[in-house]
Formats: sequence, structure tokens, C-alpha cells
Amino acid sequence: MAHIVILGGGIGGVSAAYEIKAELRKGDTLTLISANPYFQFTPSNPWVGVGWRSKADITLDLESLMKKRKINFIPQAALKVHPDHNIVELMNGEQVQYDILVVATGPELAFDEIPGLGPIEGGFTHSVCTVDHATTAYEAWEEFCKNPGPIIVGAAQGASCYGPAYEHAMIMDTDLRRRKIRDKVPITFVTAEPYIGHLGLGGVGDTKGLLESKMRHRNIKWITNAKIDQVTQDMMHVTEVGFDGNPYRQHEVPFKYSMILPAFRGVAAVRDIEGVSNPRGFTIVDAKQKNTKYPNIYAVGVCIAIAPLEATPVATGVPKTGFMIESMVTAVAHNIGNVLRGKEPVEEGTWNAVCLADLGDEGVVFVARPQNPPRNVNWAADGKWVHYAKIAFEKYFLRKMKKGTTEPFYEKAIMNMIKVRKLKDKINNPLG
Repeated sequence: MAHIVILGGGIGGVSAAYEIKAELRKGDTLTLISANPYFQFTPSNPWVGVGWRSKADITLDLESLMKKRKINFIPQAALKVHPDHNIVELMNGEQVQYDILVVATGPELAFDEIPGLGPIEGGFTHSVCTVDHATTAYEAWEEFCKNPGPIIVGAAQGASCYGPAYEHAMIMDTDLRRRKIRDKVPITFVTAEPYIGHLGLGGVGDTKGLLESKMRHRNIKWITNAKIDQVTQDMMHVTEVGFDGNPYRQHEVPFKYSMILPAFRGVAAVRDIEGVSNPRGFTIVDAKQKNTKYPNIYAVGVCIAIAPLEATPVATGVPKTGFMIESMVTAVAHNIGNVLRGKEPVEEGTWNAVCLADLGDEGVVFVARPQNPPRNVNWAADGKWVHYAKIAFEKYFLRKMKKGTTEPFYEKAIMNMIKVRKLKDKINNPLG
């Protein structure tokens, strides 16, 4: 009988636990290992950053969730994976043997790559990448609103998740208007993207026009092709790069409050393992989400290695979030189910992207099928309804996690209606 181990208790890890559980044979065992004792619904972190949500609103206790479904749970961080011995070494010295490993750790946040970046020692900016960072950002936000000044918000070079930066910029704008102090706060959006709305995807539909229009309407200025050189007390030092890759203009932008998304890298537990991780520490997988050197290692989510979509003047990564993660998870679960029964892993995720971006009192939605161009579907729209749809989705997803299901029949029916599927149809529709 097999022991399957999952590293990571986020959207990818918990979803994988539920779907893999359904694929197990009698006698197989499943263990979830997580550095955090709770599941967090990361897409709500921009709301936490301004106090519209609390940590308690968007977290669930992992031990109770796993216990209900007879899944072993170890609340410990992993120190190192030893793939030649099929062992996960934990921070407390314990060793966990596995037959199949699923890496779903999410990223390590590379604040240290830019002097002065991040909510770390010696850092001067905030983050909404984790619920704890967002909670700290909110505490600082309340102090800032008592004596407001300039804001800088955006994403650093090498970042690969841009949506939360746009969301947080416009959520802060909305919150400031509600407090009637927006007129006291200049906002500058600083991003490595070559243009507003690129999103690491070359844009989806007219996200360039949509997001530029939103930012002009809200009087948010921007600097694109931006390389943050360093952050000092109340000042961000930025090099704007030309499209030829050479420095074009230097900016010294003052701020009193800043939220910058950092670049990501793979976590230390799987970093620097030949054949497992790339130079940034991301886990190398094939189209079946399976590592090519160690076929009993799978990976899903932000931790996987994906080449940048295109060369840009400043480094930009590709998003690996949302429905794309759910697609990867379903492929992994089916493939593990096949392997347990002596079959070949054949399923591939569609990597379709469906995103609801809340902008405080309205929103932008886009569908990219598949995520990377050229696409069969390349669509974006906006409206107040998206704001309410994002709220509804938050409640719905947390309920799914509590119930222990990842795709109720009605969700599957709706997604099929709009032809957004998790697995590729290997015969009729190779793009899903």
C-alpha cells in the first residue's frame, strides 16, 4: 500500500488532499504537511490589508479539516526533501517516508533581493502575500490614515502575480474615498510590467485599456518597466528601463505607505536539488505535473517552474494561481489514481485562467483559455457585479474547503457551459 505526502496547506495543498483522498485504494494513506496550522484564502488578503476582512474571516483550522476526512496532518515546516531516499525531513528533526510526494508549498517571498523591501528587518514596505503580512499592513494602514501622505503600490522585478497589486491599489483608493481623505494621498503604481494590464500574460482581452482607464479615473499615476533599486526610509529608488533594456530614467519617489509584491522563488525544502528544482528553486514538472527525474514527485501551484511568457525589458514572471491551480490539482489526483492502479499517468491540466479582480467598489474579470497565448478565448470585462461576484466566490470557496469538496456538480456544470474545463480532452479538444 502507498503513502502519499502533500507539502503545503494552501489552496493547492488542501484541494490536492481532498481530490487525492478520493483516488486512494483501501489501505493507502495520505498525509498533509504544512508550516501553518491554518488554511488561508489568499485572494482575500487585499481586503485584510485595509481592514475589510480579518484573519479569522478567511482562515480555517487545518487539523479539524483533515481529521474529518481521515487525512493525517503534521503542522511542521519541511526542512529538506531527500528524493533519493523518498524522505521529507522536518524542522523538528522528524523524517516522513513517502511513496508519492506532491509539492504544493507555494513560493518563498524574495524580499531580500532588493535592499529595503518588505515587512522584514530593515524593510520599509508592506505585503499582502500572506494573511499575516496583510494583517500587519492593516495595522500600519490605520496609523497612516491618521496622518496620510503619498502611497506607492505595485510589483517588483521578477514578480509573477500582479493582480493583487492592482486590487490593493484600487481597494486603498476606495477606502480612502470612504474616509474622505483621498485628496490628501497621491498614489503611484510601480510595476515591472512593460505596460499596465500586462499581468505577466501579455494582457488578456483588453486588460491594458481597462486597467489604464480605471487608474486614470482614480488619479493613480504609474511607472512601468520599473526596476526597484532600493527602498529607503520614505523613498523608493526606481530605474525605468527602456524597451531596449537600457536604463531610461531614474525616479526617486517619496512615500509614507507602500505595498510592493516581491519576486518569488522556490522554498528551501526543494531548492538546490538537482533534477527537482530550477535555478530559482521552482519544481520542474512535465505536462502531467510530474517531475522528470523523480517520477514519484508531483507539483502544483506557484511552486512549479514555468518559463516566462516573453522577453520583457524588466523581468516578469507568469501567474500560477486560481483556476489554474485547480486544473493542476485535478490532473495530479487522476494521475496518482492511475499510478496506484498500475496505469500510466496520462491526464494534463488545461491551465485555463479565470480571474475575478476586485477594485474596491467594482471589478474586472477575465477568462483566458488557455492561460498563455495564442488562446481560444481571450476575454475581459468590468462592472460593479464583479465586486459582488468576488465576495460570493470567497464565501463559496471557504464553504467548499469546509465541506471537503473541490468541484460540486453544479460548479462543474456551470464551468462546462462556458467551456472552461480542468482537464484536457486528449482526443477532440487538446486545449480544453
